[in-house]
Amino acid sequence: MDFGYQLLVAAHLLGMAAVVGGWIALRSGRTVTAPVVWGARAQLVTGLALVGLASADSSGDHAVNHAKIAVKLVIALAVLATAEIGVARARRGQDTQALLDVAGGGAVVNTLVAALW
Repeated sequence: MDFGYQLLVAAHLLGMAAVVGGWIALRSGRTVTAPVVWGARAQLVTGLALVGLASADSSGDHAVNHAKIAVKLVIALAVLATAEIGVARARRGQDTQALLDVAGGGAVVNTLVAALW
């Protein structure tokens, strides 16, 4: 189970890298929105799976701080929502910069919550 947990952690970090990396690419003038939205989706799915595995772990190796998880879930849902709305607007040719800034900044905030809490 520990190997599976570590694989989910790696996938979770790759999702964060896709959101933040895609956001940085957008800020430098590129119109890359797919990595942001797919990274946000990966963050939510792998985060929920990590919490589920940590809660099911009977050895106590992975303690779950429910308050921290709740804060991270709200931020992750906001990141995903703004990324999805931004991609939908981009398909219609509308300006998406503010929405994708919120998504990228939210991913950074979520990373800080994970690391500093």
